Amino acid sequence: MSKLFLILFLFLAGTTSELAFAQSPEQEVRSILEERDRQIKDLLGDRNSDYTEEQREKLRGIVNDMMDYKSMGKYALDATYQELTREEQEEFIDLFSKIIRDQSLQQLDIYRAEVIYDQITVDENRAKVTTTAILDNNRVPVLYRMEQMDGEWVIIDMSVDNAWTAESYRRSFQNIIRRRGFDALMENLRRRAGQV
Repeated sequence: MSKLFLILFLFLAGTTSELAFAQSPEQEVRSILEERDRQIKDLLGDRNSDYTEEQREKLRGIVNDMMDYKSMGKYALDATYQELTREEQEEFIDLFSKIIRDQSLQQLDIYRAEVIYDQITVDENRAKVTTTAILDNNRVPVLYRMEQMDGEWVIIDMSVDNAWTAESYRRSFQNIIRRRGFDALMENLRRRAGQV
């Protein structure tokens, strides 16, 4: 009887412990973004720091690893994406992600901003996150659209100061495709990726 009681007690204690540490989807998303922010700040150090190429590569990884470039690129190309061959799709996503990844390191100070999480809403496998970044008394709204893919939360679009990344590229890409065609867009992207 005492052995049965002990087994039952340990089972209940373990279950209670798991429940205590269980997070709501909103808390999970916030924890992921907070951990990412902490890693970035730890790597950046103070404003007077010089960065080795190794540090820049680590930073590029932390900043961009949560970004789903394929989703962003497909959205930016709209119906044109489905008309491409697999090789064309892969080259486009590769160039698109390279440009965004490299641009993400052009202004490092923004990553030192204090981040306030204003609102996080989760609807099944999608999340919207509204934050405010505060740096040098400037308050900049930063918003994320996120999606859970294969059990991992990824960013499918983000807005800094009310400018959505994928939305902006979509307008630009569609304008080029409409006026000059897809080949002209790819030439533009190859040139930009090379310059970056």
